[in-house]
Amino acid sequence: MVNTDGVCALDARHLAGCLELSKSARWNQNAADWRLMLDIGRGWGIALADGTLAASTLVLPYGGFAWVSMVLVLPSQRRQGYATRLLRTALDDLGKRGLTPILDATPAGRAVYVQEGFVDTWGFRRFELRRARAAPERPAGVRPQRDADWPQLLALDAHAFGASRERLLRSLAARLPAAALVAERGAGLEGFLLGRDGREALQLGPLVARDAGTARALLAAALTAVRPPLYLDLVDREPDLGAWLESLGFAFQRPFTRMVHGAPRAPGEAGLVFCPAGPELG
Repeated sequence: MVNTDGVCALDARHLAGCLELSKSARWNQNAADWRLMLDIGRGWGIALADGTLAASTLVLPYGGFAWVSMVLVLPSQRRQGYATRLLRTALDDLGKRGLTPILDATPAGRAVYVQEGFVDTWGFRRFELRRARAAPERPAGVRPQRDADWPQLLALDAHAFGASRERLLRSLAARLPAAALVAERGAGLEGFLLGRDGREALQLGPLVARDAGTARALLAAALTAVRPPLYLDLVDREPDLGAWLESLGFAFQRPFTRMVHGAPRAPGEAGLVFCPAGPELG
């Protein structure tokens, strides 16, 4: 269905066009990512006369807020106001539902979002590993995730993220089991890591931990279990972890900024988040 602004609701029929948008931007989303996002959220697009999907925007609801995601325009269709039109459609929808919009912006996207009233909160940087080097030694205290871990894992994640995202996390755990790891101390969970397959590389994240040592141990364990190419997004407040990743062969790719609209800060406890799930997922 197309409204008077030329905006249509996205669904599974648009999957091929959605994948082309990711490819055109050299983003990492594969078909499983798009299916998941369309399943747990809602999206809008602009289609050309020949049916080509020219632009997209998604929103993923999490409790009292929602992630604004996949604001993409085909390179040949840029500078026609499509991104702004779809973003405003999304903001209007979230306003009617009383959900605070949050997103992770690229440097180019940030300029658009500032104009629409988004404000910066904190930042992170994407690192990529293209070639395998000697992996760090697998640390003690980290093991594969078990079904019995879910109650503690979900409670820790909800505290860090600011809302439950159980459906998302269970999906990620099933997609890359080798990276589904937990760190424990006694009977308590100190942190967890999940990952997923991608179109260009495996993505590690989210990584939620009570301290930097636990975060490093989880990453070290993951690097013994999965092979490049790899992406991970590391929060800016951890330069020592960034230097460690670079010593293992990771290279900086690009920065992101977490932004919020209509609220002073993003929900959750940012100090527990070391790697987001990815800019498209939160």
